[in-house]
Amino acid sequence: MYNPGKNLLENRVILVTGAGDGIGKQAAITFAEFGAELILLGRKQEKLESVYDMISKMDTPKPCIVPFDLELCEEIAYSRLATKIQEDYGRLDGLLHNAAILGPRVPIENYAYKDWEAVMQVNINSVFLLTKFLLALLKKSDDGRLIFTNSGVGQKPRAYWGAYSISKYALNGLAKLVADELENTSNVVVTSVNPGATRTKMRNAAYPGENPDSVKPATNLMPLYLYLAGPDSRNEHNSFFSSEDDFSK
Repeated sequence: MYNPGKNLLENRVILVTGAGDGIGKQAAITFAEFGAELILLGRKQEKLESVYDMISKMDTPKPCIVPFDLELCEEIAYSRLATKIQEDYGRLDGLLHNAAILGPRVPIENYAYKDWEAVMQVNINSVFLLTKFLLALLKKSDDGRLIFTNSGVGQKPRAYWGAYSISKYALNGLAKLVADELENTSNVVVTSVNPGATRTKMRNAAYPGENPDSVKPATNLMPLYLYLAGPDSRNEHNSFFSSEDDFSK
């Protein structure tokens, strides 16, 4: 098991998408515990404020809240976000792409186009836009990290997982493409993670008959996410991880 030092992420500015709930919320809190300065991006302000309050009680830098609807925001909003981060921080040391929506689990012939559009917008189009506009800030870091959160159905598309499966399949390709473009040209390390079965609201929606206690909580993933966000993963560029991997190199 990876055993990070308590100041592992000190002086690092990290943006987490989907920071108001699930894995994103736990990652933000954990990153803060290890010294990072957090930018909390999510759709619902009240959820972000709850995470803000939790982090504010720690002996760590106060986080920044960014209410941002990945489904509805237009390209100019992403550009303005990058400008604001540049003004406030001057760089970005980490970007965790975590936000995603499930969409309906129905046969493709019954899949409504509006649902398809929404899932693809949140799960892949917004990831492209955030990466496009924030990459310059990551390159300004001495040790930048770009982390994509994938899924098992993104490695092998599965019946009835519709746009979610296809979006994650595309996400895997985007991560590999960006990693290839950054190979030996920057200090940005690009990695991907398949968290596996995790106790989240999305998991409960996908498997309503499953006992939540039968799957791991998001806290179990945090050693892996800490490893990928911190300096010890400097040699992991273009690597894919799952929650079952031995990542303590």
